[in-house]
Amino acid sequence: MKLLIDPYGHESQKMMLLEEMAELQKEICKEFRGELNKEAITEEVADVLIMLEQVQMMYDISDIRLREITSEKLVRQLRRIVDEKVELSDTSV
Repeated sequence: MKLLIDPYGHESQKMMLLEEMAELQKEICKEFRGELNKEAITEEVADVLIMLEQVQMMYDISDIRLREITSEKLVRQLRRIVDEKVELSDTSV
């Protein structure tokens, strides 16, 4: 992956990440207009993932730390969902 960063430089690759995320956003927005193109969305997700891996390398973010933070965020979101269900069930009684 480093081979992809060095020729273009960090700033260029960060800008490319923003462009790829915008392209993914555009494809997802098309679905709201009834123009679902799953293959195009899949390709844009792949592009975004590639660019995210490069940014992870640029900032020296370890896979372990990334997994830790991801797990923490998922657990927090699941707790929110459970808490919201509890609140809803409490108000419906």
